[in-house]
Amino acid sequence: MSEMIDAAVKALSEKLSGGFDGVAKFVITGEGAIMLDGQGVRAGDEEADVTLTADADVFRAILDGDMNATMAFMTGKLAVDGSMGMAMKLGSVLG
Repeated sequence: MSEMIDAAVKALSEKLSGGFDGVAKFVITGEGAIMLDGQGVRAGDEEADVTLTADADVFRAILDGDMNATMAFMTGKLAVDGSMGMAMKLGSVLG
């Protein structure tokens, strides 16, 4: 597992302390994948209701609050596959 994935799991765990109502996956291009569900956040690559894909810089900017997830999607920096409603719910949790 990459240092980026380790750091992302930690940061997302702090933001989603109560878990996530659904199953989401973040794919960080060239780094790996992170699963978010009712159990919390962990490194993994499993089936999900929604998969969000971005490069490491975009993902880091979203986590740090420097980039809005919706704006990243609208400008093509964040790809969403699956439930758009679940993606929007996740975006609101991330801030």
